[in-house]
This record gives sequence, C-alpha cells and structure tokens, in this order.
Amino acid sequence: MLEHDVKYLKFKTYLNTYCPHCHHSFNVERKDHKQIEFLARFRGEEHDLRLSPYLDVFEVESSADIKHGEILDDLICPHCKKGLVVKEMTCGECGSPLAKVIISALSKLIPFYVCMKYGCEWHGLSKQDERRIKLKIPRQDMPEQDQTLRVHNHQEVPYGYTTELALLEAGRCLQCKNPQCVTGCPVNVDIPSFIAFIAEEKFDEAAKRIKETNLFPAICGRVCPQENQCEAKCIMGHKDKPVAIGRLERFVADYERKMDLVKVPIVKSNTGQKIAVIGSGPGGLTVAADMRQLGYAVTVFEALHETGGVLTYGIPEFRLPKSIVQFEINYLKELGVRIETNHVIGTLYTIDELLQEFDAVFIGVGAGLPRFMGIEGEGLGKIFSANEYLTRMNLMKAYRFPEYDTPMPHGNKVVVIGGGNVAMDCARTAIRTGSGEVTIVYRRSRHELPARAEEVHHAEEEGIRFKLLTNPVRYIGTDFNTVKALECIKMELGEPDASGRRRPVPIQGSEFVIETDLVVIAIGTGPNPIIFQSTPDLKRNKWGYIEANPETMETSKEFVYAGGDIVTGSATVIQAMGAGRIAARAMHEKLTNVRNRKPKKVTAKA
Repeated sequence: MLEHDVKYLKFKTYLNTYCPHCHHSFNVERKDHKQIEFLARFRGEEHDLRLSPYLDVFEVESSADIKHGEILDDLICPHCKKGLVVKEMTCGECGSPLAKVIISALSKLIPFYVCMKYGCEWHGLSKQDERRIKLKIPRQDMPEQDQTLRVHNHQEVPYGYTTELALLEAGRCLQCKNPQCVTGCPVNVDIPSFIAFIAEEKFDEAAKRIKETNLFPAICGRVCPQENQCEAKCIMGHKDKPVAIGRLERFVADYERKMDLVKVPIVKSNTGQKIAVIGSGPGGLTVAADMRQLGYAVTVFEALHETGGVLTYGIPEFRLPKSIVQFEINYLKELGVRIETNHVIGTLYTIDELLQEFDAVFIGVGAGLPRFMGIEGEGLGKIFSANEYLTRMNLMKAYRFPEYDTPMPHGNKVVVIGGGNVAMDCARTAIRTGSGEVTIVYRRSRHELPARAEEVHHAEEEGIRFKLLTNPVRYIGTDFNTVKALECIKMELGEPDASGRRRPVPIQGSEFVIETDLVVIAIGTGPNPIIFQSTPDLKRNKWGYIEANPETMETSKEFVYAGGDIVTGSATVIQAMGAGRIAARAMHEKLTNVRNRKPKKVTAKA
C-alpha cells in the first residue's frame, strides 16, 4: 500500500481493528491516547504488545525487550488466542512475515496487513481493497458563505478546502496507469502526480508540480470549467462523482501563496532577443512567463490602466479576488517582464511598427467587442452590454462608490439576457448591489444552459429568477428614453442546429412583458477591429477572428503569433493559456533557429 493511502486512513481515524477469526476489537482507548493491544510471541514466549492505533508506524510498547530490526514470531489475538500471521504473504519491502487484521474503513471491513519486523514501515491494504475504499469515499464539497449573507457582500463565495477535506478528496484518486484526466487538460497538467503529493501532505511539492505546465493554478482552480475538461475524463466519474481536481488545484495554490512558498525562478541566460505581447489576459501572461524564463526580454502592452485582461475586468470579485490576479502579475514583474499599461496597439503602435523593434509578437487581446440583438428599442438608456457593466463594476470598482468615483449602474428590477457564465456573473453582481429582483432570460431550456452548473446553482441559491425558453422581442421605453419593460416571446425546442443543441423556435402569439429598469445583454462577444484596421494583411476567418496555425499559433504574418479568444472566439482561461504555451514553444524554436543561422560564406571572385 502506498504511504499516502495509509495517511488518508490515519487522518480520518476510521480505524477500528478486529481479529479476523473472532472479530473482537483490539482497540483500547485511554485518557491520553489510543492504542491497539495484541499478544506477541517473541523468542518462544508470549508478551504484551501495543501498537499505534493507525498501524502506519510500528510503535512498539512491549513487556519484552524488542529491538529495531528484530522480527516477531507471531501476533496473537488476546481474545481467541489465535495467531494472525499469514503464511502465504510476505512484506513487500523487506520480505518478513505479515500479520493480518481487519480494519473498518468507510463502514466496510477490509483486510489490513502489518509487517512483523520492528522498524519496517510497510503496512497496508491489498490493491483491490484499496480501490474499494477509494470508490466509497464521497466527493468533498467546499465550505461556502451562507447564501443569505453573501448577497450583501462581494467576498469570495467558496472558502476552499481545509487540509482535512483536501486529504480526503486526494484519497479518492485511483492513480490510474493511463490517466485520461491529463488528456482532458488543455495544458496537460500531471494531475495524478500533484494529487499524490497532496495525499502525502506535500502541498508545496504539489503546487510546484502543477506550475511545471500551469502557471496560474489559483486562477484556474477557481474559474476553469473542470467538469467539462479534466474531471469529465476522470475514471471515478464512471461509477461516482469525479475527483474534484479543480478544488485540489486551488487548495495547493492557495497554500503555496499563504505560506509564502512561491519562488521566482532565476533566468539563467539572455538570448538577446525581444518579444512583444499584446494583451495581459491569460494567454498573453502565459507567453510572457514562458518566454522570459527562456531568456527573452518580454514587454506586455495592455490597453487598460490595470493588467489581467478578462481576469480583472470580466470576472467578479466573489468568483476571482483581484488580489490573486495581481499576485500573479507581480510574480511576472519579479521575473523581469516589463508591463506597459494604457497602450492601445493598433492606434499607438501598429503590429508592423512593433516588428521593427521586437523579434516576435504575440496577440492575445481577447474578443471584447460586445454583441447586441438588433431589436427595437436597443438604444434606450440603462441597457448595457455585459462588457461595460462588468468593467464598470470590476475594473472601475463601481460597487464601492463613492470610495471609487464610478457611478454604479443600478436597477430595482434587472434583466440579464443570456445563459453563459458572463450572464451569471452579471446577475449575481446585480443582486449584490441592491437590486430587488434579478431575472435571467434565456432562449433555450435549462439543459442547454452553457454556464457552469456551479454558477447556476449559486445564482438560484441567491434568489435569481430564470425565465427559460424565452426570447426578447423589443424594449419599451419611458418618456425619458430609459427602458421600463422588455417584451418577450416564448420558445420551444426544434431540431438541433450547428452547435448540436436543439434550435429554439418562437411560439406564435405567446408574447408577454417583463417590467425592468436595467437590462444587461450577455449574449457573447466578437473581435475588436482596432488591430485589423492598422494591419489589413493579418488573415482572418469568416467570423472575423485571426487565423492561426493550431500547431504553432503563428498567423499569416511571419513572427506574429496569436492565441485565446481572438483566435477561437469566447472560450476558457485554461484554453487561452494552452494556446499561449503552444505559441511560446513554437516562437522559441523559430527564434532559436534565427540565432543559430550562420551567415553564408562569401567567395571572392578571381
């Protein structure tokens, strides 16, 4: 049995120990500590013997003088006087005889084996029984703020795992020989390895293992849809709920940060080449970190006055505290990455101008152009795009007015149009800023909601109403040209469309009106045209996003790379990071070839 599996059993103190013959308990509880009492046959005589109650360390208290390295002749049940030695089995570490006892684990009786050599620490379960125990451990929920309290603050909702919960959840991992969870991760984190470190209580090592491929586990552990990626491939999910990989990722990242264990690597060499990164979102930050560690001088250009991209302006404080984002940004600064804010590339500098100063450019500007429905009345006051609404609230701190001088968009009856994570963020922000009634309008059914199940669950807990199979038709305004109502029509699901989801079809004559004094439209985004206006030769696809080679992320312009939402459209943080990692690897290979390219010899003419 692996050491961390024993520790799991020890931590939960499930162990009651029984004789395999008469099933009487060996456990004895005293005022100061617990013990397990046997009779031991040693040198031909019987002696009293007490062991650790968890059997993970062979702590001997005996009426005989047993010394380190000596082997007992037999362990004997003090109740039925039968020997416990199993003759057909030997210790997996030292080859000594084993004694068999029965332990209770998760209300199941399981054989457990103890090496008879004093000092040998091999004690454990058969692999089959170890698997049975793990399959019975329930997935551990995270403690959360009470729903009646959290709607009045912007503090993070889940508190994260305690050490006990993390050890329990790590104990569920089957340590598969062919881990499919890794293939489900866009950056191929060595998931079984970092979970094994957690189970061994090596939390710092677990964080370091994740950071070999994912630089921002504290962020990804909070906002990435693990249920559709790594956890969707988890073997445990076939029989029960999958291992909570994202929650464990968050736990070790928070542990590393809070215990001040984050170490900035030393950049050992300088290539003499320079990289420009446009955008400080997850893709750009990944490229910046990877290329800086490889010895390149890296400058990040950010259009806004604060760094982080969508991590800062798009995701609310109660889902991703800004202090965590800034901690990761500061890590990059300590690494030597230069960051220039208030630099809008496409107006201040063009891509071609950057290529005159830098050896390569990475475009990671996201897809921040709001989309609207184009229906009647859309120009009325107090109708916001999700981008503007969340940027005001998150980046410009409107929810802390008047401490921050940004007036807060506020409505008593708020309607949010859309069903994704952004829509949930808008609705949950509105309820926290004093709105009396918040309604999400979505044109498909609950089954098709694209938002994370966790976010939908939290929204419902917080009192947000859902108007499903409903689509807006027009806005109705007041005499002052502000919105006062939203006319909608009921929908039904027809045949699947190109996305594979059933297409919503209007039900004629089913129109109805929802009263509202503030509307947020969260139906997606598109590519911002600023860069393309100054770089017309940058090839784009039919949706207007940049075309990039998926193997290298290089664009139609040589030495210009792109990744994240500007290539794929709206996607996840970890997918943007995966694209950034591919681009950094390809960029480094190409620039290395440039450095190593020897000048051609010039042969003088006779």
